[in-house]
Amino acid sequence: MRTTMKLLSAVLAVAAAAAGTMAFVGMSHAEQIGAVDTVFKWIGPDHKIVVDAYDDPKVPGVTCYVSRAKTGGIKGGLGLAEDRSEASIACQATGTLQFPAPLKQQEDVFTERTSLLFKRLRVVRMVDTQRNALIYMTYSDRVIEGSPQNSVAAVPVPQSTPIPVKK
Repeated sequence: MRTTMKLLSAVLAVAAAAAGTMAFVGMSHAEQIGAVDTVFKWIGPDHKIVVDAYDDPKVPGVTCYVSRAKTGGIKGGLGLAEDRSEASIACQATGTLQFPAPLKQQEDVFTERTSLLFKRLRVVRMVDTQRNALIYMTYSDRVIEGSPQNSVAAVPVPQSTPIPVKK
């Protein structure tokens, strides 16, 4: 019994350390704005909906707000739970839009782990040159099979400021 408890404690410590490291890697560009509880859990954190802010690293003046479910309970507290695939995004010009360098037509802007190993939440930026707008899409993917659930936001850019695109 004592050996089993020591083994369980060691496994939980390793899992918590791995989850903490992965959370740090995934959250390096996010700033949590707030959260609301959706399900009370007796042990571990409650299930939540969190809202994070991401500043576009290549377009100063654009901030995207992503809301998503965060699994609680014991597994969620240890970083072992897999969060749901649904997410919503809203992007805004929060300052003067700047383009220090040409943008790719489409590129990943942010990525964050939503499970211990295989699932990620992604935000992709697309350039709509015809309408002079930046389009941001969020979705979830997995190594084997992702989810078609997604959300899209557009940030219009004044016509007097053309968006430089890499050719």
